[in-house]
Amino acid sequence: MSKRDYYEILGVAKNADSKEIKKAYRKLAIKYHPDKNPDNKEAEAKFKEAAEAYEVLSNSEKRQRYDQFGHAGMGGSAGGFGGMNMDDIFSQFGDIFGGGGFGGFGGESRGRRVLKGSNLRIKLTLNLNEVSNGVDKKVKVRRLTVAEGVIYKTCQTCNGTGSITRISNTILGQMQTSSTCSNCNGIGKIVDKKPSGTDNNGMIKKEETVSIKIPAGVEEGMQLKVSGKGNAAPSEGVNGDLIVLIAIEEHPTLKRDGQNIHYDHYISFADAVLGAKCEIPTINGKVKINLDSGIQSGKILRLKNKGLPSVSSYGVGDLLIHINIWTPQELNKEEKEFFEKSKKSNNFIPDPSKNEKSFFDKVKEMFN
Repeated sequence: MSKRDYYEILGVAKNADSKEIKKAYRKLAIKYHPDKNPDNKEAEAKFKEAAEAYEVLSNSEKRQRYDQFGHAGMGGSAGGFGGMNMDDIFSQFGDIFGGGGFGGFGGESRGRRVLKGSNLRIKLTLNLNEVSNGVDKKVKVRRLTVAEGVIYKTCQTCNGTGSITRISNTILGQMQTSSTCSNCNGIGKIVDKKPSGTDNNGMIKKEETVSIKIPAGVEEGMQLKVSGKGNAAPSEGVNGDLIVLIAIEEHPTLKRDGQNIHYDHYISFADAVLGAKCEIPTINGKVKINLDSGIQSGKILRLKNKGLPSVSSYGVGDLLIHINIWTPQELNKEEKEFFEKSKKSNNFIPDPSKNEKSFFDKVKEMFN
């Protein structure tokens, strides 16, 4: 199922400013808030969808990436807020209503805190063929999980609530304040018994194979997120995410420039004069091309749609072939005599026509 456009979710135009985006999100958050829609899975899904859209569009850097690459640029197939616990969203965006939670619906306290495990980060190197076609990768990661046999018990400091409530007398009367329990860090539970080899929270590292779907067209330095494949959290927490940093392996002959691919093709002087049939490497195999007789060094040939796809699925780049005429550095006697005679021929005197493009024209054409 394809994800909806973030601007469509919030009901704002693509040129909407930060105030419009915040106002639109606030309206949706009130409408679909779980306290107003108890046990309503559809409302909960819309609440999370709105939070995901706001999380991206309220951040100038993320919004720029989204405008340029779409959902693929925000983490490939990874799931945004779909796997997040509600309390994570409340803690992240609670101030959208001026602080103190979602005023009017559970704004005073949401009770026991649910921890999220820490994220894991890996670097994944791809070749140009994998970038061109997209690829499913399987990687092994060592992640923290709750060990078998761990027993938790209710925190006696907060009696399982995850928070400490204090009442103080002031000139205005009694005031009640709540803070996270420092003994259990807001979980409401602490470790009672744990097997050997685990840490203080009953966690142990285990190796797991994770499948990662890489979309076609990714670029060096992009980060993809695989939700829920980071470290687990103690007790009833939610898993962190696996952050995948993309690196691109250098190709021996092809050079990437955005969606376009450049290739330096060297030909002999004889082939330049007489013309030739050549095989040119591409990302997905070889193609045959014909070189016209009299082709000039510096000529750029363009093979349409032989480059890389866009990560946002808009079009495919080209393969640009740069023609270089190889000048022999040593000649035998007969060759030298031939070229000495050729110097006197008008055919060997440079005479560029008005249609011959200059170097700067070729560069300009290359980027258009």
